[in-house]
Amino acid sequence: MKKHELCSNINTKKSFLCIGLDTDLTKIPQHLLKADDPVFEFNKAVIDATSDLCVSYKPNLAFYECLGPKGWQSLEKTMGYIPKNIFTIADAKRGDIGNTGKMYAKTFFEYFDFDAVTVAPYMGKDSVMPFFDFTDKWVILLGLTSNKGNEDFQQIKDTNGNSLYKQVISKAQDWGNPENLMFVVGATHPELFSEIRQLASDYFFLVPGVGEQGGDLDSVVQNGKNEEIGLLINSSRDIIYAGSGKDFQVDIRSKALQMQQKMSLYF
Repeated sequence: MKKHELCSNINTKKSFLCIGLDTDLTKIPQHLLKADDPVFEFNKAVIDATSDLCVSYKPNLAFYECLGPKGWQSLEKTMGYIPKNIFTIADAKRGDIGNTGKMYAKTFFEYFDFDAVTVAPYMGKDSVMPFFDFTDKWVILLGLTSNKGNEDFQQIKDTNGNSLYKQVISKAQDWGNPENLMFVVGATHPELFSEIRQLASDYFFLVPGVGEQGGDLDSVVQNGKNEEIGLLINSSRDIIYAGSGKDFQVDIRSKALQMQQKMSLYF
């Protein structure tokens, strides 16, 4: 998907909501476990309830890989069901060099046809570049993540006082551009968003951490949006596990609608 297509969808829907499909068989409504493919049935229900309210879906690969071949089949069916005008993200956090990186990229961009994949930059340029070899596909590079452990490495400062995450975000702009590169910036650091936005003014940020992890939507938007909005706010558990009964879709839609209505105020 091209950037202007993503921006057009954001403006049309007055939404920059990304819904994480972190589908856990121990948390989905129990009546779905009777289905031949409970994971897909749940994902299908989520998509049916929210596709007009969000602009992106982000399956977390760990929840599919742990199920073996059945999990991969559920993911493939899910990808086939998501409307083509919705931006899809493989939350895979890959990042390896040479042919290994190329094969990861082929898996997500060619076989599954995701629009984007999350990539860990720890091994440097040659672990990221294989993902840039695909037209109209996106690298979403881990910048400043929302977890507590980001302090272990990402916030270490060099002798000039520059944090490692800032160095990563700056350096990566030599590899990609605002048409094929985004950054993960956690919502749990709203005080840093203005500074990060100045560092990458034209880039989209994928923002995890709103909701259960304590991130605040208003703080993120006020400090992090640009002229194109430039944000994909991810919500996973808060939305997809909003209900557990037979009418769970109603609760899911209600939660997603609350988010979309808040977002619409920024247009």
